[in-house]
Amino acid sequence: MNRLPPFQTMYEAVERRDESYTGVFFVAVKSTGIFCRPGCPARTPLAKNVEFFATASAALHAGYRPCKRCRPMDAGGKSPDWATKLFEVVDEEPSRRLTNADLKGLGFDPDRARRYFLKNYGMTFQAYSRSRRMGQALKRVREGQDVVTAGMDAGYGSDSGFREAFENIIGTTPSRNGSARTLDCRWLETPLGPMLACSDDEGLCLLEFVDRRMLATQLETLRRRFTATLVPGSSPVLEQTARELDEYFEGRRTEFDVPIVLKGSPFQERVWRELLKVGYGRTCSYQDIAARIENTGAVRAVGKANGDNRIAIIVPCHRVIAANGALQGYGGGKWRKQRLLELESGQTRLV
Repeated sequence: MNRLPPFQTMYEAVERRDESYTGVFFVAVKSTGIFCRPGCPARTPLAKNVEFFATASAALHAGYRPCKRCRPMDAGGKSPDWATKLFEVVDEEPSRRLTNADLKGLGFDPDRARRYFLKNYGMTFQAYSRSRRMGQALKRVREGQDVVTAGMDAGYGSDSGFREAFENIIGTTPSRNGSARTLDCRWLETPLGPMLACSDDEGLCLLEFVDRRMLATQLETLRRRFTATLVPGSSPVLEQTARELDEYFEGRRTEFDVPIVLKGSPFQERVWRELLKVGYGRTCSYQDIAARIENTGAVRAVGKANGDNRIAIIVPCHRVIAANGALQGYGGGKWRKQRLLELESGQTRLV
């Protein structure tokens, strides 16, 4: 995991506007809702009004927007004019879902925006936009909302819109479904971006990167499979998940012990159980999985079941590659798949 210096060390660096800490942490101001570089020239906020993040992505998902003075999203401190205008478009309406067609209509080249954001910020423009929307949802949760997901991939611009988006994804609000079964949900920070973990009393039900396009669909499937409502909270299972993920990314764990709950179709569950047999540092093909479940004609179905896996990393769908060695797709993004495989082969360190 990304390790931060002690709170007092970071706050003193902010007080003296110490640029040497740039890249080590980001400072977020609760009263203004913005996050900055350590050396931002703005007035130093009170210690009680700040919190610190290891990555810009984490600050975005916590509901903060980039400071316009110190430009924390830009490694060089200044974006080209067109990118600055694109940031302004999102700032004006962070809940708006901007499609490629919308970008073209506003005079932006979608491919140019994707390449620029990926190169400079480690995320595509669409991922950045989704992060802002999800950050708004999480902010509402922290401010007292009794729901954990508020629309994920859906736009919303008011409290009523937030609850409507929640109902579309979760199905009903906890206040109107107080006797229903609940799943505890928690956001986990990882070196590859924030993840959402959900559990019941039996085990982990979901572990997914929060900027995955299909997360809303996964949550709806989870709600339906478990006939449950998702609520913010923690549990022994989620605590164990967080601890074991820490150890995994630090290179100190090659197998997970946290209990998991696999609920899918009989075919999906067969595929997922086979994935669990693919050991750390190893890979296999979709054809291999099809052969292991004695259904060699089901390669495409295996690929779909692989993509439908709701417990990333622990059920290691990232270890399945094409027969020719190509990475193929991955719900969390092929770049994450590459990093995970490099970590497990000892080619890289993530912390």
